[in-house]
Amino acid sequence: MTHFKNSLSWFLRKIRLLHFADYLRYFFLKGRNFKRNKEFKSNYPEIALPPDYLMYESFKLDYSSYYFGGKRTQEWIQHLTKEWLPGEHCVLLDWGCGPGRVIRHWTEDQYICYGSDVNKDSLNWCRQHLQNIHFINQQLNPPLAVDNHIFDLIYGISILTHLSESAHFMWMEEFSRVLKPGGILFLTTQGNSFKCKLTEIEKKEFEKGNLIIRDSVREGHRTYSSFHPNPFMEKLFQSFEILKHISSENELYIQDTWIVRKFNN
Repeated sequence: MTHFKNSLSWFLRKIRLLHFADYLRYFFLKGRNFKRNKEFKSNYPEIALPPDYLMYESFKLDYSSYYFGGKRTQEWIQHLTKEWLPGEHCVLLDWGCGPGRVIRHWTEDQYICYGSDVNKDSLNWCRQHLQNIHFINQQLNPPLAVDNHIFDLIYGISILTHLSESAHFMWMEEFSRVLKPGGILFLTTQGNSFKCKLTEIEKKEFEKGNLIIRDSVREGHRTYSSFHPNPFMEKLFQSFEILKHISSENELYIQDTWIVRKFNN
């Protein structure tokens, strides 16, 4: 089944129909999850939820996973980074925040929160429904409309996975600009556990340490995919100190986690 799905995805990408097929998948999931999502809204009427397509485009169309999964992700990031962050007045950026799945859960007073995204509809929804968070319109490529050296933490959950190789390096330069000396960068990538998705030709390139790009769709969209071998990531982080790499090699389709620190100069 996995091989069939990968082959179908490759074929649809080749004939430039993958984006359309993904849109059809959205309607399929909307119907399949209708009852479960309706129950969530009935049980938690106080929780503001974004429009369905904004949720699907940035994650998946499951209200419970959006809200409670977002909370678990926030706790996971907090747990993994807290030893390197200031105990108070910690300024953080959710890079590629989408409709607020994770950023909405940083509720402790010590955190000063920013979110940025290319999707203006997502940001407009966030501004209307999520209080005490600063939201920044961004483009696919840098710069961010912020001053130098303001963030203690920047995290991006499955954002590099939808960008071109040149964008990877441009964003590393930008993160170096906007992070404070000693600031932390937290990113997830499609590493070795995603090799089974690759064609034989792609696997050979991946094993040489080369970034694999699957395009033929709009860069930044959920159907645009990048796959990240370790040597490429080590090259990407050459201006940072790698603090931790959590490999998900033995867990199918679980992304790798990279935590790096800007040098104090």
